[in-house]
Amino acid sequence: MDSALRVTLNFHPDRLLHAKPILDAMAEDGTYRSQFVTGTSNGGLTAHPGGDRWRWESRIFGGAYDEGAADERPVYGAWNFRRNPVGAAPRFGSAHFRLAAETLARTTFCYPDSCLEPSDFGVAARMGLIELALADHQDELDDYIEAQVHGPVRLRGHMEALVLDPCYRGTTVEAAAVQLGCPVEWHPGFRLRIEELCRHPGYRGQEYVDLASQIAVDGVLDPRIVGNAARTNLYDPQAVKKVWHYLARFGAPSKITGRSATPDPREGAVLDSLR
Repeated sequence: MDSALRVTLNFHPDRLLHAKPILDAMAEDGTYRSQFVTGTSNGGLTAHPGGDRWRWESRIFGGAYDEGAADERPVYGAWNFRRNPVGAAPRFGSAHFRLAAETLARTTFCYPDSCLEPSDFGVAARMGLIELALADHQDELDDYIEAQVHGPVRLRGHMEALVLDPCYRGTTVEAAAVQLGCPVEWHPGFRLRIEELCRHPGYRGQEYVDLASQIAVDGVLDPRIVGNAARTNLYDPQAVKKVWHYLARFGAPSKITGRSATPDPREGAVLDSLR
C-alpha cells in the first residue's frame, strides 16, 4: 500500500464523554479509546459482550479479543485513499485525527464496513481493497475502507495532527485541542444552507429535514450548530445524527469525491440500520 496515505479517525470534537468535553477527557487520558472503553459512539452502541460490535470483531479476528480487556481492543477509523480533506469517513464526525505512518504496520483493513460482515481484508504489506472500493457504487458517506488499529493509539507520538472544522476557531474546542500534545490543523469546513438541504428529503427522511430547519441558525447548519443542539439533550441523539448526515453529505467542501450531489434515496439505508 502507498505509505503516503493515512488512516484517519473521524469524530465530533464538541460532544461530551460522561458529562465531560471529549477533548478534555482525551487530554487527561492521553489515549484514543474504543467504544468498548468509552461506551459512546457516533454509530451504533453495540460494543459489549454478545453485541453486534463484539460479534463482528470475534468473526474478523478469529476470537482473539473475545476474552481480552476492553482497553486492548482495536480502535476504528478509515484509510484515506481518496485524500479527503475532511477525513476518510466524515459520517462519524467533522473532525479527525490523522495517524502517523508508524501505525499502518499494526492496522488491518476491510471493505465494506465490518457491520456488513465483509470477506475482503488487507494489511499494509498486502492491500487490494482500493480496487474493490473504486468499483463499488456507494453513497459518499459509506464510501470508505474501514481500518482497525491494534495496540494503543496515543495522542503524543501516534497522531500527526488533529484536523478541525474552521467553525471551531476561537472556541473552547480549539482551546482544548491545543492541550492534546499533537499539531492542530484546519480543513475547508462543512456548511449547509437549509434551502439546499430541503431539496433532499428522501436522503434520511422529511422528519430530519424538519429537525434540521429547527436547529439551523439564520438558515445555516455547520458542525458547531449541530453540536450545540446535541448537547442540549432536547433531541433524540439518533435524530441529531441524521441531521449531521445531511450536513456531512450535502455541506461538505466541494470536490471531495467529484460525485453527483443527488444520491439515490435508498443509499446508505443498510449501514444506517446497522450502525
